[in-house]
Amino acid sequence: MATPVLLPHAAPAPIEGGPVLGGLLPGIKRGTAVSVAGDAGLLLALATGAGPERDGWCAAVGLPELGLLAATGYGIDPGRLLLADRPGRQWPEVVAALAGGVEVVLLRPPGEVAPQLAARLGAVLRRTGCVLLVAGDWPGAALRLSVRRSRWVGLGAGHGLLAGRQAEVLVEGRGAAARGRSGWLWLPDEHGVVRALTPAEQAEADGTRGGALAPAAVGVGSGGQPSGDAVGRGRLTAV
Repeated sequence: MATPVLLPHAAPAPIEGGPVLGGLLPGIKRGTAVSVAGDAGLLLALATGAGPERDGWCAAVGLPELGLLAATGYGIDPGRLLLADRPGRQWPEVVAALAGGVEVVLLRPPGEVAPQLAARLGAVLRRTGCVLLVAGDWPGAALRLSVRRSRWVGLGAGHGLLAGRQAEVLVEGRGAAARGRSGWLWLPDEHGVVRALTPAEQAEADGTRGGALAPAAVGVGSGGQPSGDAVGRGRLTAV
């Protein structure tokens, strides 16, 4: 089992962060859990937006296929990323320990999480102010995010390079997010930036989106091993 290293880092105050995902989210409340349905790009983009400070620390638990270059491309500093690839049955203890020393924890549980366990870890999150981003379902998650549709941009008729990815992201949750809202984002664009589509880009996408949609899932899911097209260590490949 990977042994987490606790760092002398003060727990962040439970305040709202800045806009996340190109303004689709006004912020992620400190000390909460967010569920992300099976999309590695969305998970990494949230991890970048959930950390309020540039020099904050992040941890990934149960994600051995996480691509370090892909994480770097989304703005995560690999020098401030702790990895516990295979924590085994002790994963709740690993998450609880890390929550006291980092600002954001990315997690893929090995299976279904009992509501009682989620509630206990929720108490830890509220006490430390850490944000838990879960690849898969999480009982009582404050927000649930998923990618409805996506398409890669840059390929022509038998030529070209993947330049960016457009995705329709759905946000559901409690309170103001209870009804759900969605929007099209670059996830990321050709410069590695996560942002909303401009009106011109939206109009162009609406005209070409009909038959060019790719499967939404990229990389880490809610369980099992990733498919051949995944976010692997040091690479990002399209589905």
